[in-house]
Amino acid sequence: MTVADNTPIIVGVGQFTERIDSPEYQGLSPVDIAAKAAERALADTGGAQGLRGAIDVIATTRTFEDSGPSPAVFGKTDNFPRSIARRLGIDPRYAFWEKAGGNTPQQLVSRFCGELAAGTAQAALLAGAEAISTLRHLSSQGQKRNWAEHVEGQVEDGGWGLKGMVTYYNARHRIIGAPEGYALLENARRGRLGMTRDAYAREMGRLFAPFSHIAAANPYSCSAASGYTVDDLITVTERNRMIVDPYPQRLVAKDAVNQGAAVVLTTVGRARQLGIVESKWVYLHGYAVLSEREIMERQDLGASPAARLATTAALEAAGIGADDIEYFDFYSCFPIPVFNVACDELRLPPDDPRGLTVTGGLPYFGGPGNNYSMHAIAAIVAKLRANPGSYGFVGANGGWMSKYAAGVYSTRPVPWKVCDSGALQARIDALPAPVVLQEADGEATIESYTIVYQRGQPAYALIVGRLAAGNERFLALSQDGDGETLARMLKEEPLGQRVHVRSFGVGNRFTFTAARMNELFPPGPKEFRERYEYCLVERRDHLLEVTINRPESHNSLHPMAGEELAEIFDAYEDDDDLWVAILTGAGTEAFCSGNDLKYSASGKPVWIPKSGFGGVTRRRRVKPLIAAVNGIAMGGGTEIALACDLVVADDKAVFALSEVRVGLFAGAGGIVRLPRQIPKKVAMEMILTGRRAGAEEMCGWGLVNRVVPAGTALEAARRLAEEILEGSPTSVRLSMEVMNHAERIPAEVEAVPFPPHIIDALITSEDGFEGPMAFAQKRKPNWKNR
Repeated sequence: MTVADNTPIIVGVGQFTERIDSPEYQGLSPVDIAAKAAERALADTGGAQGLRGAIDVIATTRTFEDSGPSPAVFGKTDNFPRSIARRLGIDPRYAFWEKAGGNTPQQLVSRFCGELAAGTAQAALLAGAEAISTLRHLSSQGQKRNWAEHVEGQVEDGGWGLKGMVTYYNARHRIIGAPEGYALLENARRGRLGMTRDAYAREMGRLFAPFSHIAAANPYSCSAASGYTVDDLITVTERNRMIVDPYPQRLVAKDAVNQGAAVVLTTVGRARQLGIVESKWVYLHGYAVLSEREIMERQDLGASPAARLATTAALEAAGIGADDIEYFDFYSCFPIPVFNVACDELRLPPDDPRGLTVTGGLPYFGGPGNNYSMHAIAAIVAKLRANPGSYGFVGANGGWMSKYAAGVYSTRPVPWKVCDSGALQARIDALPAPVVLQEADGEATIESYTIVYQRGQPAYALIVGRLAAGNERFLALSQDGDGETLARMLKEEPLGQRVHVRSFGVGNRFTFTAARMNELFPPGPKEFRERYEYCLVERRDHLLEVTINRPESHNSLHPMAGEELAEIFDAYEDDDDLWVAILTGAGTEAFCSGNDLKYSASGKPVWIPKSGFGGVTRRRRVKPLIAAVNGIAMGGGTEIALACDLVVADDKAVFALSEVRVGLFAGAGGIVRLPRQIPKKVAMEMILTGRRAGAEEMCGWGLVNRVVPAGTALEAARRLAEEILEGSPTSVRLSMEVMNHAERIPAEVEAVPFPPHIIDALITSEDGFEGPMAFAQKRKPNWKNR
């Protein structure tokens, strides 16, 4: 078939692997490895004269270290594409640094084939690499390298690509790494199929055993290991320890690799000009790129409609079916991406004689992060050239089965066809989603689960559950140290089991019975401790004084301090003999400087109590809380003051919602409360700029009740508390309840009537009789708060 000169084609592919046990081992950086692979891809074109000068586009995948905020151990380049280009001696017009995702190699091929066909590019080099094996090896030897580079030149940076995949809710329940998320998906599929743990483990072994043998024969594999039997893969031993249920180590992608791959694209017309022979040409016959719902929003956790639709769409665009494909490579970080597409959609058996991989798969060939499928494309191209006219399929998966890019290839000439996935994406986006609860409480059943192992020992369990009352979906963890729940998860079939779930500031926790939950978290009235680590507590008759006692950090709050405050105010609410509380900060410099950013940046777990920042910003109180602001109240400090009922500030006090200046926002209620408590335009300015405002200004706007000389905020707050204590605590409490009720009703006239139980509580209270009686008898009331 004669095709147009602008038809895009692959003309060169290259792979490079550096093993640490090789005599030629040099400890190359990711840029060096990618450049080695790119040199081979250029040479694979037949050494075409003028090709380097024709390359006007370079596009690269992201390394693991460039896929998130973690610092690079040995440093890294600030322009990965142009670092590679510099080593190759080329200066492309356009450089593109793709976002993270295992789908990106195929996605790059699809995109730049389109640009070549449209005439916006004449030749493109795609490349990527990882050097994680070297990084870990040298670190273990105490050796260092300097891989930092600064390279000038244009680059379009696609960013990390975490949006739509990483959520605060999931991360709070420890779905951070790939194994935990994939294990939930895998066990959900097992549940749908009604298979036992042992039967499903054998099925995973049957799927991956052939992969391991293909990898053993691949010279570009990350190791020279021989293939495995099914039992080798699924039997847990010291050399095949459990990672997460249901995955022992040999069923998990191997990321400790030094591997790179590259692809050269151009057009038919340009290839002829450059003298690249037709036997090198490989055409993209069909492709599709789709994104899946976030994990918790998927109706069937064990399936990916996006991956399935992308696969069938690419085949339909090519005008062929799965039976016409001679070579497959399905992304295989874990079994389920292969099961989902190859077995559940295309109905291919695990032992299909064509094989389901051309490389050997990520657990055996190697899993060079986002760039694995570049190796798959390179291997497919080599297969197709050796068998002209045959077809190859590449399925590239990203995230937690979150993104899928599919491509169909052949040496058979075909006119370029634009494959728009927009209509298919709209179908995915329109699928119904379950209701997800951030805070789950009550009886539930286990929809899916995993057990996470640390050093080969079970550490904790994670479940996806459905509440019995309304079928809402939620995540929950077993409590650390709860051996009883963990033992039952290990011994019995968890899927479908009845559990009890309860929400906390750190997230949801589950047990198998309410009784066990009550053992771990005893119910009943909260009581004050004799001593707190981060706070000072003093009772003064009916007044409670609470001091944040972290003056060395300007009374900033980390999670542990926040939990102490939450516990203190729980006890305050439960103590009928305490009627008013004051919150202040230790020392003379700060009331509270907000979140402890140094702690947050340490990588340690971060959470906020269920009752909010400082234990108050999400609390529905019926007892007065006075903020004695004795200095700076930055960020979360201002949010605490906003959540208090009254504010007394010394004349040195400074208020600000400064979160935007450190890349955050005032999510503990500040962006909601400030525009409701001061004029909206003033609040808007403070929120969007982080501007500071003094006590006198905030008093003028109505946020501060009283401004007093420096160092006297606590004394003034005590005087204000005494004024409140002169009134009936019952009346104060019920007045606050009425105000809280009215706040939720926009129309004033509709807010005036209040629930009848409130007036009933007043007229049946002892204080309700005592007040009029004392007035009549011209004596001071003896309030009982009952």
